[in-house]
Amino acid sequence: MDFKQIQELIKMINKSNIGEVSIEEKGFKLTIKQKEEPVQQVIAAPTMAMPAAASYAAAAPAAAPAAAAAPAADKPKAAEASTDNLVTIKSPMIGTFYRSPSPGKPVFVEPGSEINAGSVVCIIEAMKLFNEIESEVKGKIVKILVEDASPVEYDQPLFLVEPA
Repeated sequence: MDFKQIQELIKMINKSNIGEVSIEEKGFKLTIKQKEEPVQQVIAAPTMAMPAAASYAAAAPAAAPAAAAAPAADKPKAAEASTDNLVTIKSPMIGTFYRSPSPGKPVFVEPGSEINAGSVVCIIEAMKLFNEIESEVKGKIVKILVEDASPVEYDQPLFLVEPA
């Protein structure tokens, strides 16, 4: 395993939620562990002992995030409503997602592309094997949910398809 492969492995692990990976090859052992981020707890202090001016200062920042969170909570509901008729193509394995067969070649599909059942929509590389991922539905690609050359997990949504 060369230095470039180790760097790519580190990048993939940083983007995923994998905690630790160990690899052994011909007298070579590599272990990569992700840093655990400390959990932060926010504890609200009672406001009874605060003077009136201090209680306004403490209440204003707390009110702003709550107000900002309410509209954000409504957006996913609107998005869910519009994706009810769409079919999701999910990753059948863990690996690296590629939109084209090789660098410099045209991508398999773009948003708006018509696909048939059995059409190749992407490639997922897993352990130096390039696996063609085929569509199980006929329709039109509405959205590509993953960036090219990024790691994907098992059952991760890759494409949204409007069935024909």
